[in-house]
This record gives sequence, structure tokens and C-alpha cells, in this order.
Amino acid sequence: MEILQQINTLKEAWNQLKIAEPSLRIRDAAAKLEVSEAELLATGIGENVIRLSENFEDQFLEFPKLGRVMSLTRSEGCVLEHKGPFQKIEMHQAGPNKIATVIGPIEQRVFFAGWKFGFAVTTETPRGTLKSLQYFDKEGEAILKIYPQDSSKDDVYEAFVNTYTASEQSSELALESFPSPEYTTREGLDFEGFRSDWENMKDTHDFFGMLRKYKLNRLDAVKWIDDKWAYAVDRLSARTVVEKAAETQLPIMIFAGNKGNIQIHQGKVRTVRQMGDWLNVLDPDFNMHLNENVVDSAFVVHKNTEDGLVSALELFDKKGEMVAQFFGLRKPGLPQKAEWKALLDSLN
Repeated sequence: MEILQQINTLKEAWNQLKIAEPSLRIRDAAAKLEVSEAELLATGIGENVIRLSENFEDQFLEFPKLGRVMSLTRSEGCVLEHKGPFQKIEMHQAGPNKIATVIGPIEQRVFFAGWKFGFAVTTETPRGTLKSLQYFDKEGEAILKIYPQDSSKDDVYEAFVNTYTASEQSSELALESFPSPEYTTREGLDFEGFRSDWENMKDTHDFFGMLRKYKLNRLDAVKWIDDKWAYAVDRLSARTVVEKAAETQLPIMIFAGNKGNIQIHQGKVRTVRQMGDWLNVLDPDFNMHLNENVVDSAFVVHKNTEDGLVSALELFDKKGEMVAQFFGLRKPGLPQKAEWKALLDSLN
């Protein structure tokens, strides 16, 4: 009874907040109410929210049937939105956990170990009824949101929801914290081994193994390595990168995500708009919303590969978490474009 009372109190507090601030997004409302977004969303179960079962891999493999959708993935400070179908999904086993690679108009790297809660949500908006599938991690943080765009597939969406509706429609969520990883200190680091491994990378993916080997978080790694391989630049450098890429039509890659999903943009960007603290790309099938107020530091990072140097702009928040990464678009087997390297070299 006490839990039910807490849920009803939270629901009422959210209703009052919506009256006071009707344009407030649910994520920001959750922060104001000091709860997770998933907990706030779950107060609508039995009304406009349906709790989904936890067989997330099966659900994910059904996404292509939904046709054209808008797929939204975010980090703390960066939102990527892509419109198109889920085309090619490949499942892989990574130890005891499943991961998925998505290729096509929507590009993702999905880590199902981080998935915990799923919901089907119906929202009434001034532009009509908005339906979505929303997935969250065990802390209640958003992983992925899918918004169907093809009204001819409404019956497919309804069949999906019917198939995957959880037997227990409870608003109570058993949240858990992710364990805090133990990282090495600068004094405890085998710096010569670390530098040697960095210099001798053959592939950008070798970087993750190197971080695990030396028990490093990513921000410490780029701070501590020699300036030849990584160095700090102005924290607002993404403005220069995105604006120049749009101006010169230089194709780029943008990575942003969370513990359960990384979404990737590949291609040119065209319409760039600065709105207060937000740097936005507003193209027909791709939007990026980067909250520069969240960006605490930025680094140019170089890695060796068999195709030559691969360079990126990496953004971090105050907690040392990745906000977003920017690369020059290149095909496997080919070096990165000289124009991309020159653009990063121009940052200071």
C-alpha cells in the first residue's frame, strides 16, 4: 500500500508540474522530481503506458516489421534521431550477453546486458496521437526510443505490443545501480606499456581492450597519453567541426549513446542551427541535439590502424562520461580524408 501511495504521489506531482511547465520534457521533469525517467513513465501504466516483457532481443529483431520509424538514442548531453527502417540486424554473443549490430539508415551497436525495462507509450500531442516503444536500463535511464512513422503499419505496431505485453502490469520498478568500476591511478599506471600499446594499435576497436587491460577510464587515458596521440581543445569545438563539415559537405560520423546502445550517424550534415546552449543538426532524416552546457572538455584523439591514422573529436561531461564522438567518414581499407585531419588540426 505504501508503494502504491508513493506512485500516486509521484503521478500527482508530475501532473502539477505539467500544468506549471507544459513544454517540460519527461527527462527534465524526472530530474526535477528526483526520480528516474522510467519511474515517471511507469506512473502511466494502466492509462497510456503498457509495460513490455523482458525478452528484448526478440523484440529488437521485430523492429524491421515496423517500417519507417524515428530512432532516438541519447547520452547525457547529446541526442541523435534517425528516420528510416531497421534494415539489417545481426546478433552476436559476447560472453554471456547478446549484442546487436544494426546497419542501414539506422546504425547502432546494441548491448542488451544494459536493458531492463520496456514500455509501449501513447501520447496525445497537438499534432495528433504519438505512439512509441521506449527502453530503459536498470537505473531507469533511457536507452532507446522508437517512434513509428508509417501509419500503414499501425496494425503491425499493435500486434507487436499485444505479443510483448508483460503479464504483470505493475508501476513498481525494481531499480538497481550499476557497479562503480575500479580504475588505476596515474601513479599506478604502467605508462610505458600503455604508451606502447597505444602506438601499436592495429584497429580502433583495440582501444577498448587497452582500457580494460590497464583499468583506465577513457577520459584519463586521453588526458595521460602523450600529446602526439591526444590533446585538449576548446570544449565548444564541436561547433567548428559540424559547421565546417556542413559548409564543405565533408561526410562525417557522429557517435552518441549510453550503457545499452550507441547510435551512429554516417554521412553529410546540412542544416546547422545554434539555439542557446544547443548545437543542432536539423536535416530531413537526421537530427542531432548537442547540449553544450553539458560538455566539460573536448579532446582531439589519434589512433593507429592498418589503414593509417584515425582521428576523432571526443566530448566529455563533468562526470568524465562520453557525450559524443566525431570522426571523418571513411570506408574500411582506406585512409581517413586529409580534409578531416586538417579540420581537427585547426582546433585549439
